[in-house]
Amino acid sequence: MKNNLIAAAEIDRLDTWAKFTRDMCHSCNSSCCQLPVEVRISDLIRMGVADEFERGDPPRNVAKRLQKEGIIERFNQKSGIFTLTRLSNNDCLYLDRKSRLCTIYDVRPETCRNHPKIGPRPGYCAYIPKPTR
Repeated sequence: MKNNLIAAAEIDRLDTWAKFTRDMCHSCNSSCCQLPVEVRISDLIRMGVADEFERGDPPRNVAKRLQKEGIIERFNQKSGIFTLTRLSNNDCLYLDRKSRLCTIYDVRPETCRNHPKIGPRPGYCAYIPKPTR
């Protein structure tokens, strides 16, 4: 019988993603943290980059401020969704480069809390193993 295990996924090729299991996270290089992270104003408030008073402000004003601060890279006015900034290597702004752990884990956005239940391929993960040393 042929082994169909995929050693490492390509983030942009959903057909290479592996069926998610909880133990994957411990040996993964945080590949999910290289996907675009879509957030709403409630996420931004929980993260501490917007305050409760801004909930009533026009979202485009909040977006303009957060773009200047380098926290978001895009805002979709029609959907009200902000996209967090990614670094030049596509890592999330909040991913620690050395530990590959989230620096805002306790206040992370809903998108991250619900991964991989939601996302481009629900139930699957773009698993990339940590480099061996």
